[in-house]
Amino acid sequence: MDEQATEMIFRLVEQMADKEGVTEQLKVEKPMLWVGRMNEIQTRAREIVYADIIYK
Repeated sequence: MDEQATEMIFRLVEQMADKEGVTEQLKVEKPMLWVGRMNEIQTRAREIVYADIIYK
């Protein structure tokens, strides 16, 4: 279950970042903004996975 949850989090983070325009270019140009956005995305991805896999 742990491996499945980790894979799902990585996949969701990648998909959300692409959809929201959080790119490597943003990372270079505005690193603090990139960090903040990625933290938000990771938090949302974890909440989704926890609700879907762990708390089910």
